[in-house]
Amino acid sequence: MTADSSKSERYNARAAEPKWQKAWDAAGIYATKNDDPRPKYYVLEMFPYPSGRIHMGHVRNYTMGDVVARFKSAMGNNVLHPMGWDAFGMPAENAAIDRKVHPKEWTYANIAAMKKQLQSMGLSLDWAREVATCDPSYYKHQQRMFLDFMKAGLVAREYRKVNWDPVDQTVLANEQVIDGRGWRSGALVEQRDLYQWVFKISDYAEELLEALDTLDRWPDKVRLMQKNWIGRSEGLLVRFMLDTATTPSGESELEIFTTRPDTLFGAKFMAIAPDHPLAQAAAAKNPKLADFIAEAKHLGTSQEAIDTAEKMGFDTGIRAVHPLDPTGSCRSMSPTSS
Repeated sequence: MTADSSKSERYNARAAEPKWQKAWDAAGIYATKNDDPRPKYYVLEMFPYPSGRIHMGHVRNYTMGDVVARFKSAMGNNVLHPMGWDAFGMPAENAAIDRKVHPKEWTYANIAAMKKQLQSMGLSLDWAREVATCDPSYYKHQQRMFLDFMKAGLVAREYRKVNWDPVDQTVLANEQVIDGRGWRSGALVEQRDLYQWVFKISDYAEELLEALDTLDRWPDKVRLMQKNWIGRSEGLLVRFMLDTATTPSGESELEIFTTRPDTLFGAKFMAIAPDHPLAQAAAAKNPKLADFIAEAKHLGTSQEAIDTAEKMGFDTGIRAVHPLDPTGSCRSMSPTSS
């Protein structure tokens, strides 16, 4: 073999890939038929957010999924391997506002560009199954499910604490708050109380926990994260009487939850959250406490942030009567985290 012949036999991706991808599309080799008698296998990677172009993280993720899909297909399975777009939400609206275009125009233009890039990779995707979460033909099913949950009493409108980005004017998940700032805008995040739709997952806490034990192929760390997220705990609600002479508006009791009622005799102080009604009432008459609460609102609410944050407190001056030692008293504090 000469040097020239070796050079001419090198794989020419620019020529070969479009040629064979066109042939695969014409033959429909990645199309999934519902009536195929072979065992069914579903491969789904996380849908990308249509930011306008893919990056190497996308390439890595979808290559791994493609390997699984091709392997299962080679093993005789009828593989469904779809693609879709996580295209619904505030980021798309904010980006469209910045570019002074309609969100639909901006989003679908990005989808078209990213789809072209992904198709150039020759992935074993059934593009006939493509969905975009911003399309009414998709989210109408989510709306129908939500209404079914609502009719069953499994969703409710409640006043809840949220992470608020004052620049993006949107609510952030705990994971989107980094060092107390919004992951996209960099603005200091505020803790606000807003009405939210809440799913009553707690009704199924025991069932969810039991099901975790059946996921024997899941890493222990992931199962522990899921267990902590479910957050089921057993304990007692205990009411501490308050010294009304020390409360801001004559409040007479404070209800607490404890998983260790056997340790109540050693209680030395009561810790209340900065947004607790008692703390708010006290802050209305104490400017220093109000400043303390304002500072606390900029701290993250993720478990990691809570675990690593410096534990700080403010003595409100409120006194609670110990239920097991009426002659003693407990100080009532307003901490940044519990």
